[in-house]
Amino acid sequence: MAIFAKFAYQAGADVVAIGLLRFALAAALMTGLMLVRPRRWPRGRNLALLALMGGVGYVAQSYSFFSALNYASAALVALLLYLHPFMVTVAGALLMGQRLTRVRIACVSAALVGTALIIGADVSGQPAGIALGVLAAVIYAAYLLVGSRVLASEDTLAAASVVMLSAAAGYALVALIEAPAFPQSIGGWVAVGSIAVLSTSVAMVLLFAGIKRLGAADAATLSTLEPLVTAVLAAFLLGEQITLLQGLGGAIILLAGIALVRFGERDANDAAQ
Repeated sequence: MAIFAKFAYQAGADVVAIGLLRFALAAALMTGLMLVRPRRWPRGRNLALLALMGGVGYVAQSYSFFSALNYASAALVALLLYLHPFMVTVAGALLMGQRLTRVRIACVSAALVGTALIIGADVSGQPAGIALGVLAAVIYAAYLLVGSRVLASEDTLAAASVVMLSAAAGYALVALIEAPAFPQSIGGWVAVGSIAVLSTSVAMVLLFAGIKRLGAADAATLSTLEPLVTAVLAAFLLGEQITLLQGLGGAIILLAGIALVRFGERDANDAAQ
């Protein structure tokens, strides 16, 4: 998403416009899929939780993240965001009775180290930026934990559709307060459309499917592949160089992901015996 967002910003779009268009287009796409392939919509408590995840959680998390960039380097803010696998793992153990196994701890730790190597050494920032970056990670961790509970009894596509619709409504309210600046070129609109389709709709459905099958902690750990994918795409699309340390970081993340998928469930079963 960072690559597409960079093109959208260059075309004159701002945070509010990208957020509004991102979720409005994604909501339209997801609702269309629900009409073509009808699923049971969430109801009652789960519907309310999913609406809060989108309308409050997604909006607050993205606003905290982008606001943090005004006070701290992009590398530091990104690194703080990827504290969320630690938060999800620990909170899941303390609050939801999930097992804190050796393999899971090792994989989460390795993934964070790999992320730090990919992001780089420019980790300067003011206290406000650090606080906002941590807040973004906390909100996202809570989002994943709540999602893991709700998705246990809901269809993935239907749940993602509710989140998209409520996030679009949340950003519409923000847009009433702060007038958005929309892209001024076709390339900018293509970038925003790519964010809506690839980085939001497809990514959300896959994330929810991962949470449903693996649990919030393991899905969060595997999501650290995102900085690696971003670095590779930046090299191809923007001509940015991948350093030796970034390559090492990517290898560490890949190995952590493979180990988590290969040995995580076995370690959990051994701990339960």
